[in-house]
Amino acid sequence: MGVRQEKAAETEAALKTAARQLFAEQGYLNTKITDITTTAGRATGSFYDHFASKEELLQALVADMNAHADATIAEEAHPEDHDLRDRGQLRAHIGTAWIVLRDHLPVVVALMQSAMTDNLAAGRGWRALLEDTDILRQHLEALEAQGHPLPGSPELVGAAMGAMLSMFGYALLTAGEFAPRATEEEIVDMLTGLLLYGLTGPRSDERQDEEHSEGKEAVAVG
Repeated sequence: MGVRQEKAAETEAALKTAARQLFAEQGYLNTKITDITTTAGRATGSFYDHFASKEELLQALVADMNAHADATIAEEAHPEDHDLRDRGQLRAHIGTAWIVLRDHLPVVVALMQSAMTDNLAAGRGWRALLEDTDILRQHLEALEAQGHPLPGSPELVGAAMGAMLSMFGYALLTAGEFAPRATEEEIVDMLTGLLLYGLTGPRSDERQDEEHSEGKEAVAVG
């Protein structure tokens, strides 16, 4: 990489870092391009060497977030027919989603605020939700193909799961001093149980299996 390319990469990285900081501190809508360049220690004109608008910068940050999610998933065995009925496999999905939400909270905040000001007829929120939950849809389609009944189409069920995770994560991670006292492990466990069993809870045989498993773990720990 030449000196000019290296400096350009450094400027782009500085602009992204500044944007993430400001989106977290004052929100996407209240952040101006001049705020970003000032925080990044760069001239205002340098912004347009890399991004045509603040929205384009946001999309670049979204791409970084999605790349992080893909890399995290790739680190684990992740076949297309991943069985979301298995608590461990479902929990792995939710845990990955939570890590991405937590680590890219400024981007999530910016996306929420940006979508709210967009033309409603554009359907941006729904289109983004479908794109973000495409992996869930694929897994649900595999379950459906195996004859497992779903409460709706794989597309709708996957989108509903993703919407619950993203909105809950957004609200909780931005709660500050009002956040409930719960560890990330407890939060991921709660979400896993809610998505796996709904409000009916596990069947009696599943409860017995879980209790038996927990008993074995307790013996092992002791």
